[in-house]
Amino acid sequence: MTSPSVPSSPSAPSGPSRPVRVRFCPSPTGNPHVGLVRTALFNWAFARHHGGTLVFRIEDTDAARDTEESYHQLLDALRWLGLDWDEGPETGGPHAPYRQSQRMDIYRDVAARLLDAGHAYHCYCTQEELDRRREVARAAGRPSGYDGRCRSLTEQEIAGFLAEGRTPIVRFRMPDEPVTFTDLVRGELTFAPENVTDYGIVRANGAPLYTLVNPVDDALMNITHVLRGEDLLSSTPRQIALYHALSEIGVGSGAVPEFGHLPYVMGQGNKKLSKREPESSLNIYRERGFLPEGLLNYLALLGWSIAEDRDIFTMAEMTAAFDIHAVNANPARFDLKKCEAINAVHIRELPVEEFTERCGPWLAAPHAPWKPEAFDPAAFAALAPLAQTRVTVLSEITDNVDFLFLDEPVFHEPSWTKAMKPGAEELLRTARARLLAAEWNAEQLKAAVLAAGEEHGLKLGKAQAPVRVAVTGRTVGLPLFESLEVLGRERTIARIEAALARLTPS
Repeated sequence: MTSPSVPSSPSAPSGPSRPVRVRFCPSPTGNPHVGLVRTALFNWAFARHHGGTLVFRIEDTDAARDTEESYHQLLDALRWLGLDWDEGPETGGPHAPYRQSQRMDIYRDVAARLLDAGHAYHCYCTQEELDRRREVARAAGRPSGYDGRCRSLTEQEIAGFLAEGRTPIVRFRMPDEPVTFTDLVRGELTFAPENVTDYGIVRANGAPLYTLVNPVDDALMNITHVLRGEDLLSSTPRQIALYHALSEIGVGSGAVPEFGHLPYVMGQGNKKLSKREPESSLNIYRERGFLPEGLLNYLALLGWSIAEDRDIFTMAEMTAAFDIHAVNANPARFDLKKCEAINAVHIRELPVEEFTERCGPWLAAPHAPWKPEAFDPAAFAALAPLAQTRVTVLSEITDNVDFLFLDEPVFHEPSWTKAMKPGAEELLRTARARLLAAEWNAEQLKAAVLAAGEEHGLKLGKAQAPVRVAVTGRTVGLPLFESLEVLGRERTIARIEAALARLTPS
């Protein structure tokens, strides 16, 4: 049978001509990573911008790699991020089930129909034969894809292979003509037939491959737009050809989705950010206390911007402005420092009551180093507005306020050495006397330490350093005098006296 003709996809319109249906379809292998989240975000924003539907589909046909733990991590991650889905696991929908492991009968039926219609065929080539022929093709300067050896086997050849005990795979028959489509990000692309050869869709053991199940589900679920990573671009002409074949055998509506391939997310050394690199794991950002909205804001900038001179925006603002045609095709570099800076801005913009609430997990076990009964909500609330302007991620709150709830400060030796230089003991004795006589409010406490410094020829910055380390254990932290006010006279003086005892030789 001759290969099916594949018409070119139409040019991308200025706006979708049919109700938008996009899908996010990760495989449950390992921890979710930031590249995966960026893909989910762009699909979510596209669907919300157009008032469309986001289908959350789980590609779990690889039993050797997929795990239930990863599956539940995916659901939990999307919920934490606030990327809600309209159809999918635990939500349901008209195209359920949404886990591919529960759709195997569908794939077997479609594969059989493709074989019957001549759009697919059995391939009996062994891996050794394929490798050998590819080496010969490369040596001759020819494309090294599948050479079509089993496209038109005779009955005798098939009988011979079966007699040898060979078990065939199923290959899809690609058209003998170029495939052209308009990528929503990259414009018009054309793939020559010699570069997009026949490919496997069912393994020898009967298990369907991604190359079959993904387009079949797209067709049956009426997906209108496929937004995915650039690494999948080379498979797009194959999938377009399969969509047309599916239409011919009555699977799906017959419409081919529009494709947009998102740029690579690059890591250190301008290499693609690998799932194996620690900074790629979403869990790292959750554990450090990134806000979902801060992390998503930054990930949105990896290929898109709301305006040339604006980096900070809410998810509502993103969905109102999102335009897939404005996504930059060039690779985007993941910059952790910028990600932290954007997250810090989102922390500053929280109402202080919400900031206090979100700090909750880091103010209790296992993150907090103090005893649960030592935590004083009123003391924390008094300093929360000051802490909010200083933390980059929520986990930093613990070190900022631990001096309030520990019996004694944790001294960091470099800080102690830096602050307790010659003359520090005399300064602390004078500061103690001045503080004992002062009214206990931040303004008067500052005046007391300033006066102590003047007695020793020191400006405020130099005078307060030994006091800060004596009381908090650190050279930097929250504003000192507000901290002393909340800590209280008795504990402040006791800590200065403990520091003096440490400085005084026995």
